[in-house]
Parts: sequence; C-alpha cells; structure tokens
Amino acid sequence: MEEHHSVNVTSVLSDASPHSTLSLESCEYYQTEIFDQLPSIQACRPGRSRQGVLGVCEAERGSPQPGEKRSDGHPWTRAPRDKASLQPLRNLAMCIEAKRGARVRRQMEISNIGYWESWRRSQSINRKRVWAQMRGSLSGMLPWKRTLRVIEGRFGVGVKAYFVFLRYLIYLNLLHCALVWGYILGPTTFYGRGNSSKPWRFGSKDSFLQFFNGSSYLNQSPVFYGFYTRGSLNFPCLHTPLLYFAGILTILFLSLAMVVRRMTVGLKHTWLLGKRYSVNVSYKIFRGWDFTIQDPAAGTLKQSFIRNDLKLFLEEQSFSQREAKRTLGQRVRLYLLRFILNVLVVSLLGGAFYLIFFATETSLEECGHGWFVSLFLQYLAPITITFVNLVLPNIFRKISSFEDYSLTTQVNTTIVRSIFLKLASLGIYLYFLFKTTKALEQHQCKENRFGREICKLSIFNFLAMFFKTFLLEFPRKLVQEKYPTSLLARRLGTQSFLITFNVLDLVYSQTVSWVGIYYCPLLPLIGIVTLVATFYIKKFTVLRCCVAEQRMFRATSSSVLFHFMLLLGLLMAAAALGFSLLQEEVTVDKMSSCGPFGNGETLYNVTGVCVDSLPSLAQSVLRYMASEAFAVPLILTEIIILTSYVSRGRVNQRAILRLEDMLVTSSSDKRFLVRQHTTMLRLQRELRRLRSASFREDAAPSVAGKTSRPPPPPPENEAD
Repeated sequence: MEEHHSVNVTSVLSDASPHSTLSLESCEYYQTEIFDQLPSIQACRPGRSRQGVLGVCEAERGSPQPGEKRSDGHPWTRAPRDKASLQPLRNLAMCIEAKRGARVRRQMEISNIGYWESWRRSQSINRKRVWAQMRGSLSGMLPWKRTLRVIEGRFGVGVKAYFVFLRYLIYLNLLHCALVWGYILGPTTFYGRGNSSKPWRFGSKDSFLQFFNGSSYLNQSPVFYGFYTRGSLNFPCLHTPLLYFAGILTILFLSLAMVVRRMTVGLKHTWLLGKRYSVNVSYKIFRGWDFTIQDPAAGTLKQSFIRNDLKLFLEEQSFSQREAKRTLGQRVRLYLLRFILNVLVVSLLGGAFYLIFFATETSLEECGHGWFVSLFLQYLAPITITFVNLVLPNIFRKISSFEDYSLTTQVNTTIVRSIFLKLASLGIYLYFLFKTTKALEQHQCKENRFGREICKLSIFNFLAMFFKTFLLEFPRKLVQEKYPTSLLARRLGTQSFLITFNVLDLVYSQTVSWVGIYYCPLLPLIGIVTLVATFYIKKFTVLRCCVAEQRMFRATSSSVLFHFMLLLGLLMAAAALGFSLLQEEVTVDKMSSCGPFGNGETLYNVTGVCVDSLPSLAQSVLRYMASEAFAVPLILTEIIILTSYVSRGRVNQRAILRLEDMLVTSSSDKRFLVRQHTTMLRLQRELRRLRSASFREDAAPSVAGKTSRPPPPPPENEAD
C-alpha cells in the first residue's frame, strides 16, 4: 500500500503536472522541517523520504552531466523538462520579482544547455509571441465587436452567444461561397458552357410573377443546377460534372469537420465543468460573476441572475424531495396526465405534417388564377412550414408546464420537441417534394424545380422573421411605452429574448441551406445576405424591444446542444442528397435531363470513366478501396484509433482525479500552515507578555529598595 502511494505522488509531481514550476524559494521551503509535517506528506508515503522532492528541486537549479552524482550518492536521472521554461515571461502567473528571478535563471541555464538548445528555445518563444500578436490582430478585425460588447454588458453572455453563433454561420457560408466559386462557378465562367445550353437573357415574356416564382429568367441563371453544363473543360478526370460533385462533397465534409470540432470542444468544457457547476453552490456564488459588465443596471441584473440560479437550484432540490414523497395514486394520475399530453403532442405533430403535405401538393399544382393568388399558392408550402414552426413550439412550452417536470426538464423537453418538429417538418416536406416532382415530364428540369422550392423556403423564413419583428414585437414595445397602464399592455407584458428558439431558427435556416446547396449552388450567398440582415434585425429587437430575462436556465446556454442540432441538420442534408443520387442511378426515368449530369450521364458513369483513364496501379488501389475486402482493415484501424482515444481519455481522467486530490491536500496544507502561523504568533505574544511581566517584576524590587533606603547622616558640624 505504501508503494502504491509513492508511485502516485511521483507521477503527480512529474508526468501529470507538466506546467508546474518549482522555484529556488520553493526548494528552500522543501528543505525545512515543517515540510514533513504537512498533511499531504503525512497522508502520502509514510516511508518515503524527502529525497525525491529534493531531487526535483536540485534538478531545477541546473542541468548536471549524465555521469554526475548527487550529494546523497544516488546517480542523477534526467527530469522532464518544464514547459513553463519555454513560455514567455508575461504568460507566467508570477509577480514581477519572480519573473526577474526566472529571467536570471534562464540566462544562467544558457551556459549549461548549449548554444543549439538556447537558440531553439529563443526561436520557440519568438514564434509563440508572433502567433499571439497575429491572433490579437485578427481578433481586432472581427466585425461587430463593439456591438457584441454592448449586448454583453446589458444582457449578459447568453444573448451574446447567440450573436457569436450567428457570426460563425456567416463565416461558414463565406467559406461555402469560396468553395462554390473555386469548384463550380469559376470553371464555368472561364471555360464556358455547353453548346446546347440556353442563353441567359431576360425575355419579353418574363413577368414579375415568374421572377418571384424562380421560373423563366432565374431558371436559366447561375442560381440553379441546370445552368452548369459541360464546357470546353472536358478532360477524363477534370470536367464540370466531377468538379460540381467534388465541390458539394467538399462543402459537406468541411462543414462536418468544423461542426464536430466545435461540438467536441464544448462537450469537453461541459464535461470538465458541468458537474462542479451543478452541485457546488459555493462555485456559483464566488465564481458566477461576469467581470465584463459595465452598466450598473446590468450589474444589478447579474446579481438577480445569480440569485435566480440559486432559487432554481433550491427549487430543483425541493422538487426532488416532493417527487420522492409521491404516493402510488399520485404517480398513476401523473403518468396518465403525461400520456394524454404526449398523445396531444403527437396529434399536433401529425396534423402539422398533414398540413405540410396538403400545402405542398396544392402549391405544385398548375392553376389559372390571378397573379396574386398564384403567387400565394406558390409560397403556400413555405408559409405553412413557417407558421407551424412559429406556433407549435409555444404550444409545446405551455404543455410542458402541465406535466409536472422540473424547470430544467421542462426547457429541455420543449427544446427536444421543437428540434423534432423543425427537422421532421423539413424532412416531410422534402419527401413530399421528391414524390410530387417525379411526376414531371422528362424534358423538365426536376433539380431546378426542387432548388426553387428550397430557395422559396429560405427566403420566406427570413421574411417571416422580418415581419414578426416589425409587425408584432416592435408594436408591442410601443404599446408598453405609450400606454403602460392599459389592459392590453398588462396582458402582453414585457418581452425577453428567447435564446433557445432564436438559435433553433438559425439552425433551421442553415439546414435548409445545406439541403438545397446541390440544387441551388448560390444558396450560401443568399444565406449570407439573410444572415447579415438577421444580425441587424435581431440587434434592433434586443436593444430596442426586449428586456433582460429574469430567469436563467442552464439549458439555454448549452452550445453543445445547439451544435448537435446543427450536426443533425447536416446529416439530414447529406441523407437527402444521397437519396436523390441513388434514385437517379436506380431508376432510368428519373435521370437528370439538365445540368452537369444531363444527357443520360450519372455520377457512377462519370467516375467510372475517370477511374478507367488512370494508370493500372491507381485503378487497382481505388477498386480495392471500393471493395468489401478493404472494409476489414478499415474497421480494425478504426477500432485501434478508438481504443487509443478511450485509453487516453481514461488516463486523463485519472490525472484529473489526482489533480483534484492535490487541490484538496493543498487546501489542507494551507489550513495547517495557517494554524501553525497562528500558533507561532500566539506563542510570540505569550513570550513577549512573559518577558514584559518578568521585566516589571525585576524592576519593582529595585524601585522599592531605593524608596526604603535610610537618609544619609547629617554632617558633624551641623550636629554640633
């Protein structure tokens, strides 16, 4: 048992703490007698001496030669290099005097480590300094930085996180536009289109209605799939069809990598801090303050946030106690009520899906009505989907309040139902759209028809947000300002910025962009315009129409959940694209008659011609990678990689546990040192008091002897 403790302490001091810095002052402290009396040392290895720690301290003073021995007779061992010695001094958590001492020690180490090692360390420090300056310069160039600071100061970090997420989606769509230009639009611009392509011009028969429907003039524009045909760039492995598909595939894979990376970073942060945040009340009190707040009203509001968070924690505890005290009859009635409410939720979802199906079939039918009715019928499916996504989440929030869940569970339940509603409604719309467009004639471009519907959905989603802001939210704020005591103002109440539902709208709009990018390559450009306009509209909504929310839920600040929703949308877009390509390959009558894969070409035919034109070795490698025999080593490689990551995670978890134990023991050491210091001060006071008392006792007899001494005898002449 003693050996086990010894090994743990050794690993904590060396491998598990790469950023620990031991100075000369700490080494002198280790050589004192009080070091052996610390609780951490007493609890670790009773039989272990101080030589291990002394060896680490002496190793920090210099770098001896491999054959040298220490003062105790044991040979030197090469200690792990401290990573803090390579960091700039301003990045170290030290005072000015300690940094000066660290600079002196680094200069003294130059003579021991040699010229090459000294040059390498200086170059590493300079490189890190340059990267830090570049990151600072790039962060200063970020748009809307001042606006985000104002929003954060008045409404907190949660509302700012929404705008940061919106800015991230703008950057993502900018990257998509660059890829579309490099893979699709650029080659078509420089090398032209096919000879059989229709010219792109505005005809005399093109009307205003056709412009908004996406037909006629826009149908022949670079916005849609049918514009991109084979041009003069016609090599076996470098032509418009392969470049088109490679561009779309690159966009999807790059988006997947970026979303997964941000989700894993947030998941790691939540995993490290989530448990401590949810159970430790002292952490909420002492670490819950936001030091970026500049407005006094915002500071008061932040205090109310912390107070409401504590209230939420106490309410959850009381709910757990109340839940534990429920009788069997109460549980049966509650489960029956929840079953009825869930049946109601399923019924609402079913009715919404049927309404979407009816609107989709109606909008795709040809009709001879007037231009306004025709325009309304063309946008009937997007109007229905937007209406459903606007109304049902609020109904779900009301239903969850009757299910007797905790407040956090109510919010999470509403979020899950809203996610399912938005993604499922989009999936049902895509299914019915595929089903209704397959009945089109062979000469009609089905991909353009599909792209027009997705483009309508994206544009009307933005228009719905615009009209909701300026026809509902802003008039509501004016009524509250002009007539604050009226019955209508009291009924409406103050409005707050619901982060959850607004982020769901962003995720939905980005999912629509991913779904339609194959059929409408310029949809990311439309997305950039709508997202920039959304930023300023939401800025107006937050700063002019909303007040800060008085209750803060943990679920609203979960970026992991939002990025997971974004990942689900991306997977649904990839599934829709795969289903479309598979249907074109399997069914002959569904083959495209326009675009890069027109004239009877399919993705498999084009890639087959490209593979056949490669050298024999490359053909063998590609065919082997596409065969079933390659699946076995691929699965084994994935198992090895996953096993290494799992092992590394377990090692990191054990290191975290050891560091937590070190924090506990360091706090006990501090308390022990404080008690020792208090005892020493008390002893010093007692010693001074005893010394002063003994001094007074010694001074008292001398004074008494002087007062009781008889007077000297008078002179003899006076006696006579």
